[in-house]
Amino acid sequence: MVREQIEAKLKAAFEPTHLDVVDESYRHNVPVGSESHFKVVLVSDRFIGERLLTRHRSIYGVLSEELADGVHALALHTFTLKEWERQQDKVPASPRCRGAGTLA
Repeated sequence: MVREQIEAKLKAAFEPTHLDVVDESYRHNVPVGSESHFKVVLVSDRFIGERLLTRHRSIYGVLSEELADGVHALALHTFTLKEWERQQDKVPASPRCRGAGTLA
């Protein structure tokens, strides 16, 4: 459910041409069923002229409730449509978690 909330809020705020919200909690040392670690790929021309830090801050602002209530980590990959095309629709792989795996 948290993934869907994040998706809905980002769609409303940024009108993305591409949005991918991936729950990567299973890759971390958290209880099974946790929704605490997410990778977000957000492509929006609202980012034109914005520095990376500004883009991330605007996302943190939109997701402030989720970040205050259980979401521990967001891996953000933000692009304008031109930047995304230069990336050839590829996103860097997430690094392995130092405490990889799940708690029993």
